[in-house]
Amino acid sequence: MVPQGEVVTLPAGSSGYITQALGGSFTVFVDGNLFRIAGEDAEAIGKTKPAPLELPEGAGDAEVEKLVWEQLRTCFDPEIPVNIVELGLVYDCDLGRNAEGERTVAIRMTLTAPGCGMGDILVEDVRTKVEAVPTIVEADVELVFDPPWNQSMMSDAARLETGMF
Repeated sequence: MVPQGEVVTLPAGSSGYITQALGGSFTVFVDGNLFRIAGEDAEAIGKTKPAPLELPEGAGDAEVEKLVWEQLRTCFDPEIPVNIVELGLVYDCDLGRNAEGERTVAIRMTLTAPGCGMGDILVEDVRTKVEAVPTIVEADVELVFDPPWNQSMMSDAARLETGMF
């Protein structure tokens, strides 16, 4: 449920409409409330699941990192039609390796407001989408509030899209 972040199951046959379909997830309006439907559950609302990600055989770190950033750009706040990268919510994204030599990613990100009920949902969305990148075995997503987010962290495109120019 948006913006509380409460996990609910909508009854089969619920009537509503899609208000946002970005990054493979959907925001739907049902009975006066907004709900975020994850891409993996898209078929429940008659939509197609996102295709699995692919990398060329033997892809190097640069190609993997590029795909990680592409995945981050598919993460959206259910109430704002701008991805978290353009909003300036991603502070750091570092590709690394664990003790076994497997690829990992460490991400530091924030929210537009510290009290946002969708924080845990957004963090899990980031983790799930980044861990879907082939060869990534773990994404450590840390939610931080220092420095505090402000509108100046948004890209020009994000400010234009949200009318904050």
